[in-house]
Amino acid sequence: MSLEQRIMPDLKAAMKSKDQAALRSIRAIKAALLLAKTDGSGQEMDDQKEIKLLQKLVKQRQDSYAIFSKEGRTELAQTEMEEIDIIKKYLPEQMGEGELKSVIQDIISQTGASSMKDMGKVMGTASSQLAGKADGKTISNIVKQLLS
Repeated sequence: MSLEQRIMPDLKAAMKSKDQAALRSIRAIKAALLLAKTDGSGQEMDDQKEIKLLQKLVKQRQDSYAIFSKEGRTELAQTEMEEIDIIKKYLPEQMGEGELKSVIQDIISQTGASSMKDMGKVMGTASSQLAGKADGKTISNIVKQLLS
């Protein structure tokens, strides 16, 4: 089932229950999907692209949350956190740090990486294998930790 098909019943439920946080979040997802569909590339939205789109939305809100928290705007920071929680429901379950370390260790041994010079090689493979299961920042930190 596509992301668009999954969000439509949730959008209706949020409208009926007058859940403003869910409405904002789901409408943002719907708008991002519409923009991606009509961007002129003519490419279909597959699962990987949908995951990347959702991750981008979460990242934008995390950045906004950090700025609002730093500036002392707690009401705006709270709004961003609510939206992050709702958007994350549509992402695949994230892997734990222990699981990530073992997968990345396997990738390091497969690629023959031995130092920080090989980080790009490891990151490329890890990012493609772990797409949607972990964010790039976490993957990068673990790769740095294991290679140093």
